[in-house]
Amino acid sequence: MRPSGGDVGAFLLDVTPARRRADAEALVDLMREVSGREPVLWGTMVGFGACHYVYPTGTEGDMPVLAFAPRRQATTIYLESTDAHAEALSRLGPHTTGRGCLYIKSLEDIDVDVLRDILTRSLAWTEAGGTDQMTITVTG
Repeated sequence: MRPSGGDVGAFLLDVTPARRRADAEALVDLMREVSGREPVLWGTMVGFGACHYVYPTGTEGDMPVLAFAPRRQATTIYLESTDAHAEALSRLGPHTTGRGCLYIKSLEDIDVDVLRDILTRSLAWTEAGGTDQMTITVTG
């Protein structure tokens, strides 16, 4: 995965429905605050920073340090693992999860301070270099 170089502002203008667009704009502000980095498009994901990962199997690649994707059904926020945030997620409000994805239908319905904490902890994990299951080097 690589940054696609598109215009984040133009991308956000095309997000539908309007509620998802407003959430995406708010998430840009929140992730910019948490990461200290500017948003960059990675295809249809809005990413902040960049890192290179390597698994013990030799599989490797690049990804944003923090990222989200505004999808029609829900906004997807990418995390290292949702299991790592189980306690915080119990306090977040309405959401669903996948292995490393947090799905939110509306930021108005969740506790944004809890989300900020989750993002801060996810960023710290990434910047610390991951675990024995994955080595991460922050590159941007």
